[in-house]
Amino acid sequence: MDKTQSRDDAGTGGAGGDADTHKLEVVLTPDCSHRRKSSLVMANEPGKPRLDRADDKTACFVHSLIAGEWVCPPNSGKDAEIARNELEDNALGFDDTAVDTDGVTVTDVDDWRPKQSQTVVESRQLTKKQLSDMAWNVRKLSKKLDSIKLKLSVKNVFVVTKAGDDGVIAFTRKVSQWLLSKDRGTDYNIYVEKRLEANPDFGASQLVQDEPSAAGRLRFWDVKFVYENAYLFDFVITLGGDGTVLYTSWLFQHVVPPVLSFSLGSLGFLTKFDFNDYQRTLGLAFKDGVAVSLRLRFECTIMRSNGREDESLTHTKKRDLVEELIGEEVEGTLTHKPEKVVQILNDVVLDRGPNPTMSSIELFGDDEHFTTLLADGVCIATPTGSTAYNLAAGGSLCHPDNPVILVTAICAHTLSFRPIILPDTIVLRMGVPYDARTSSWASFDGRERVELHPGDYVTVSASRYPFANVLPHGGRNNDWVHSISKTLNWNSRQRQKALKE
Repeated sequence: MDKTQSRDDAGTGGAGGDADTHKLEVVLTPDCSHRRKSSLVMANEPGKPRLDRADDKTACFVHSLIAGEWVCPPNSGKDAEIARNELEDNALGFDDTAVDTDGVTVTDVDDWRPKQSQTVVESRQLTKKQLSDMAWNVRKLSKKLDSIKLKLSVKNVFVVTKAGDDGVIAFTRKVSQWLLSKDRGTDYNIYVEKRLEANPDFGASQLVQDEPSAAGRLRFWDVKFVYENAYLFDFVITLGGDGTVLYTSWLFQHVVPPVLSFSLGSLGFLTKFDFNDYQRTLGLAFKDGVAVSLRLRFECTIMRSNGREDESLTHTKKRDLVEELIGEEVEGTLTHKPEKVVQILNDVVLDRGPNPTMSSIELFGDDEHFTTLLADGVCIATPTGSTAYNLAAGGSLCHPDNPVILVTAICAHTLSFRPIILPDTIVLRMGVPYDARTSSWASFDGRERVELHPGDYVTVSASRYPFANVLPHGGRNNDWVHSISKTLNWNSRQRQKALKE
């Protein structure tokens, strides 16, 4: 994976001073006509830097397809157009090389550069065509990864340990000790959570004492450090259950390195590897490459109503959320402003929170008002999240390769509101009408619980940053069905007896 410029040793955790490497600039061509419609307003004014994080430099391998516009590199012995076609055919852009299942090098993409004349845009600003093209390109790349191994050039390994379970700390120590050993042949930099630095069960000082070469290579991270240095890491190892994987997705709000998850929790939809075989698993992953599944994530934007306390506005005209979001807009008037953008792997849920009465929620798809929902809440889930809150609320199970958005009401006030499945090219909006009796509350992957006042809403669309989940060797096709059979005992019952003749 082409990495961005290495950070200095200063700062939390002492990020290393490796030599600078090639950089990739990711762009989406903003050739759309002017559109606002509230959910499409920019987080910042045109020409100004983004508030959340500048992502004009990224190592995300999926963007070699998403970007679309590439400058052909000089190529001795091959026509430039043939070279470009080879990149589009193999389209990995992941690291130094990509290898197929026979271990043969397919293409080298170190010297590729995207054009630098475009500007970075957020997915909530994309036109319908741009969102469709982006989703289609992600699916195209995901299909190519079915039969291809990605050979990694790993230097910085990020380790996430299950919180609240001290028994997992000993396993974290084992993995760190094995990776830091000089027998590995590569001087890996290992990043573990800062809370383990002084933990006696982890024994950081003893690790360095036992392996002197580990001095300076055993480093520690906190949330702030990850947000500022997400592009530094080449590979992620999680030790825990599905909740640990969700926490990892939350940490990496933009680029997600390949995530290999060992099963040390109570569920196993996302954790596919047995920790008892960790040495062989990691050895093969670093030496021979990994198969990766790209899990769809959602980009969610919290939109706040402007002028809620403006007395002249409220007395002059009664505001209507449906009209503001899909009706005619007044030139130069912004009815809403974005407050925060988050990337989620499982689901976004709007519910009544501590309010004693049910929620009133307006549901929109693109520029169409779908319905007004009276219920305890509504769950908008990814295919990955179909086995979580969505399933508990009566929604459908959905294979993670399906490019869809699942909408499930939570205790709806009408029996006719059935779960629906929508394509990932739709931009959903869920809002609290101005005349609602109470506010609603939004949570994202069970985190960041935020109150939505009348007039506020949340935008949900397919994210440009899918979750790169490492798969067991040769287990992609049967992996998901095996998970639901094992974890849910799906359709498990005693076999019917045959009729006797």
